[in-house]
Amino acid sequence: MPPSRTTTLAVVLAVLLVAAALLLGAVFGTVFFAVTVAYLLVPIHRRVQRLGLPPWWSSATTAALASLAVFVPVATGIYVLTERADRLLDALEGLPESLTLAFYEYTYTIEVGIVTDAALSYLTAFAVEVAVALPELALKLTLFGMLVFGLLLAHEDAERALLATIPATYHDIARSLSDRAGATLYAIYVLQAVTALATAVIALPVFFALGVPYPVTLAALAGLLQFIPIVGPSLVVGAVALYWASIGDVTGAILVIVVAGVLVAWLPDVVVRPRLSRRTADLPGSLYFVGFTGGLLTVGPIGIIAGPLIVALVVEAASLLADEHRGTQVSLLPEEWP
Repeated sequence: MPPSRTTTLAVVLAVLLVAAALLLGAVFGTVFFAVTVAYLLVPIHRRVQRLGLPPWWSSATTAALASLAVFVPVATGIYVLTERADRLLDALEGLPESLTLAFYEYTYTIEVGIVTDAALSYLTAFAVEVAVALPELALKLTLFGMLVFGLLLAHEDAERALLATIPATYHDIARSLSDRAGATLYAIYVLQAVTALATAVIALPVFFALGVPYPVTLAALAGLLQFIPIVGPSLVVGAVALYWASIGDVTGAILVIVVAGVLVAWLPDVVVRPRLSRRTADLPGSLYFVGFTGGLLTVGPIGIIAGPLIVALVVEAASLLADEHRGTQVSLLPEEWP
């Protein structure tokens, strides 16, 4: 019996998607980013439509807001990097080659020079890469905005087309996976972004009060590092404490670890994150870290989103399979025991 037209068209679509991913590999990350953002923006797009705007204008408004939300942090990061790069390099070059820590009769020497040289070479190469990639980055941001606009404008047709390829008896599975994907994307984008913003806002006055050099830059960096699971802003706190210790200010280093460690590295996760976590996928931190690290190492920056997303979908599929198996076992039990 030949396959149905729906099955044939689904196979054709899958083959064309694979071919497009191979042929458009240079912009695959931008396309993936735009798809996930548009998926997350669909509820906002519907709210904008309820204000009375036509579909075209509501899609354009939502896409413009999303593009602005991406452009502002990227532009700010590039500006801070170019404005403070020389001072940051001078500060790194001024660090001693080694640092000796003494505790009673025990001493331990830390080779700071090795870390400093690696950081200097990395920052220099990164600054050059950013400068060279600026025209390409501007083109990708434009492509991102256009894709989000198009996806929002046609998302209902796309949903109907995808559901048409799935038998009706499996629509509940597709809906469960869709809900899990939406909750995971919410956790990655919204939850992490708000927590990162809160971290930067808290870190700025704390760093000013502690006399930390370059407080604005380090506060922004602390917020950015919220996207890295488990370690996060503690990297900035540890680096500042190490810097104070390297110049002989042990008291300042301890103060930074205690005050900034509590207010910057710990407080946002305790205060902000729980208030926004009701709509998240409730993915354990260890699995999120596996997805984040594995995705980043495997496919590059896009893996920051793709890694946790695929892990969350695997967890959801395993949960659905367990529920199905449990339901099958219950249905096989006799109605009445003798």
